[in-house]
Amino acid sequence: MAILRFLRSVILGLSLTAVSAVTVNETSTSFSFANDRITFNVVKSNGYIQNLLFDGISVLGTLSGNAGQLYSDFPSNVFALTASPTTEIVQGQDYAGIVVTDNDTSTGSLVQRSWFLRDGETGLHSFIRLAYHNATGPSKGQLGEVRTMFRPHGGPWTTLVTNKEQWAPIPGAQAFAEEVQVQDATWYLGLTPDDPYVQQESDYFTKYSFADNQTNKAHGLYGQDTNGTPIGAWWVVNQKDTFFGGPFHDDLMVDGIIYNKQSTSHGGATSPNITNGFDRTFGPQFLYLNRGENQTLQDLLADAEQYANPAWNAQFYDEIAPHVVGYVPTSQRGSLSAFLNVPHGAKNVIAILSANGVHFQDSAVVYGAYQYWVTDVQNGVVNIDRVKAGTYRLTVVASGIFGDYVQDNIVVNPGRTTHVKATWIPESAGTELWRIGVPDKSSGEFRNGFERDLTRPRQPEKYRIYWGAWDFPTEFPGGVNYTVGKSVDSKDWNYIHWSQYGPTYTRNETVTDINRWTINFPIDPHTARKLTSRSIATFTVQLAGAETTAGNTDADQGAWPDFPFNVYVNSQTDPLVWTIQHWDSSSCGARSAISCHLISNKFQFSGTLLQEGDNSLVLELPHAAAVYVQYDALRLELQ
Repeated sequence: MAILRFLRSVILGLSLTAVSAVTVNETSTSFSFANDRITFNVVKSNGYIQNLLFDGISVLGTLSGNAGQLYSDFPSNVFALTASPTTEIVQGQDYAGIVVTDNDTSTGSLVQRSWFLRDGETGLHSFIRLAYHNATGPSKGQLGEVRTMFRPHGGPWTTLVTNKEQWAPIPGAQAFAEEVQVQDATWYLGLTPDDPYVQQESDYFTKYSFADNQTNKAHGLYGQDTNGTPIGAWWVVNQKDTFFGGPFHDDLMVDGIIYNKQSTSHGGATSPNITNGFDRTFGPQFLYLNRGENQTLQDLLADAEQYANPAWNAQFYDEIAPHVVGYVPTSQRGSLSAFLNVPHGAKNVIAILSANGVHFQDSAVVYGAYQYWVTDVQNGVVNIDRVKAGTYRLTVVASGIFGDYVQDNIVVNPGRTTHVKATWIPESAGTELWRIGVPDKSSGEFRNGFERDLTRPRQPEKYRIYWGAWDFPTEFPGGVNYTVGKSVDSKDWNYIHWSQYGPTYTRNETVTDINRWTINFPIDPHTARKLTSRSIATFTVQLAGAETTAGNTDADQGAWPDFPFNVYVNSQTDPLVWTIQHWDSSSCGARSAISCHLISNKFQFSGTLLQEGDNSLVLELPHAAAVYVQYDALRLELQ
């Protein structure tokens, strides 16, 4: 019996590939993969995935150009496919995968895409590696945009889903046929008032309405199969440490295509420079498919979100790590345990680990930088597991508190826990006289920001809709005129400070008399006695975004690549000047975003410029310029 058991074990070991729960077959043009619920083909010539079936349902639909496929592309053209990739098939007892490598030996560029299918799972695990090794070649410039896209053409899909709050029907064919373009990737659909999207969401459609920041757990498409059973397709971002920009970085999620953005310059995000030695593996992420009778959109989304956990499938990722160059296994990871004393009044506390020595949103400039965060920190306790060994900056931010807590040189060692105890002393420049807005890294608390559009059943947040839907010159003739103590942030301060406005779909002309905003405020007699020659006033301006004519490019281009943000104190004719630079530019509000590249400045001036009674600050942008800013929060202090 022992001999028989031995022979059976040998035979079993020799035939693991044949009896694997995930099968792989090869034809002259493709490889096909299948478990008991998922099948798909990988095209040999380009590594694209076609004919993806889930429980027999074609979730990608029919092939039409690039549509009907799952694939990665590189709009910034820094990397490209070679049209002659090599492939490696990887099989284990309960999984199979493929590694597709485009190695351009003439330039030193390498693109490596990996897909894995496991037994018992209804989804695909995805990695992408980009490398540039050329000691004599030039820099390839900024990485820019890299994305992997689930791009159906047809299929069961009816609904776009960003998160549990933001979702809407996909516009119908007639709405698209009669659309009027009003901006890049933005259309007026009001000519088809019976379309479900128009009825439920807005007269305007743009992919930017369905963007989200990197705290997003899952996003995708929802629909019904031919039997009426609800079905979902989701990008689950279970590990975000290989991305850039931190938790507030905003990017596209879904617009009929489901996006997995590995890198981008959207929202003014910093993108790494590609020089000799660059080698980055993004992932893993999980393309998840689910369905079930009596399952709502929210049910299927919540089911997908449960996998947005770095610890999920960690053992599997360790197993396949030898086949995924650049993936960091558990043996090379440690943990951070921190206790934070945060200022009184701090809400929505977020702790961020990012590249040492630089702002978390700019960590892409540091080669090999990884990022981690914990949102909604409770009682000051922070635990971050599975951190790649290295040296980090710890940043703590909170709603209601100006500035951040920053501590560099946090060392995380493999297999060990780093302990940190920190006290955040909030920045102060004396007695606070007043503030406008909530310092929360967004301009959402202001008019047309997080405010809901009550004219539609879906009641989307107004900032998500095309900016031209909210006619600023009508709402604020001549610009904002705000009085501290009387005005209300959500009504009397707009989410965007325009230098010029229009034209839009409903307004043919450009309005230019709106670039100067006024803040009126009183100084009481007690405070006025402190306005001596030794007193210093500090006016803090925190911006959630600013657009120069550089747009998202960081390039010194256009009439106003850098522009002055001027502050006039009372009757002073010479302004206090802050020059906003082209590398801080982001196309934020114009692309339906509420938080982009964060910048701030402190204007200091003698307290003698203030007076008892009525005072004013005028905030001025260049007249009739294609620039704007979005305020996070402002405050005036006196010392």
